[in-house]
Amino acid sequence: MDVGVEISLYPLTERAAPLIHDFIEQLSAHKELKVVPGSLSTQVYGEFEQVFTAVRETVRGTLGARQAEGGRAAVVLKVLGPL
Repeated sequence: MDVGVEISLYPLTERAAPLIHDFIEQLSAHKELKVVPGSLSTQVYGEFEQVFTAVRETVRGTLGARQAEGGRAAVVLKVLGPL
């Protein structure tokens, strides 16, 4: 089953842009998915398991990096499906 996930990342820091760009690059590394960056969110399309594996890995890495730096982030997901 194919799904679409809209993701908004809010790093709780004044220097958020580099963290957001890195997040999008990590998602885009999953060539089996269609990743569509936008001004306020990024959309990810593909097969359910592949989408959620990529999202889980990317979110885990981002939150882990924020924790190591003593920072935090909020991540908002919206799921649309089946497509």
